Amino acid sequence: MTWIKICGITNLEDAQVAVDAGADAVGFVFYEKSPRYVSVETVREIVAKLPEKVEKVGVFVDTPVMKADPILRQTGLTMAQIYPKTMGEWLAWYEASALKLMLAIPRSVLEDESLVLFGTAEKRFSAILVDSGNEEQPGGTGRRFDWQSAKPAIRGMQCEMQIPAVIAGGLLPENVGEAIAILQPWGVDVASGVEARPGKKDPEKVRAFVRAVREADRRVS
Repeated sequence: MTWIKICGITNLEDAQVAVDAGADAVGFVFYEKSPRYVSVETVREIVAKLPEKVEKVGVFVDTPVMKADPILRQTGLTMAQIYPKTMGEWLAWYEASALKLMLAIPRSVLEDESLVLFGTAEKRFSAILVDSGNEEQPGGTGRRFDWQSAKPAIRGMQCEMQIPAVIAGGLLPENVGEAIAILQPWGVDVASGVEARPGKKDPEKVRAFVRAVREADRRVS
């Protein structure tokens, strides 16, 4: 089944809605410029009340490991999702850590030769998230990228490089089935597509999103 992450969680109610709907993971944004930014204290309180089986992901943008590591430990998160300027220190951290690591990259990198470099570290990444962001707004843009044009690169990433791919950017309950049919990703990640407003989820949209993913899974299988 496709792994489902509901990102941009800012309160316990939204986290519980996501879990009850059947999401596999919830994400917390530690990027202060984001409207979905949440404090360490709030995340700690939320995580303490979530089931152990649910992946709890901390999202970090250009954050040094020395700053992110204490946050991960203090809050009980199980995975770091990173938008890094450099990967070296994060890879070293991951080798010595019991936590998971997901690298987030803009869709444009799929056309860049630098993607080959990720393959040398493939066993050290839990997954690579492909988003429609840019330098000004790394994620949460609410915009989709061209899934058809990205299909060969996503397939190469998963089949040849053996790196699980997570798709983000502009996903909605109405279109996530199409994205799964075209790209057949390991996972999908949604934030703005299931919101009532930035930072507050719409329970019906969350439930509809999860249902749409599971329906797409049945069609693909």
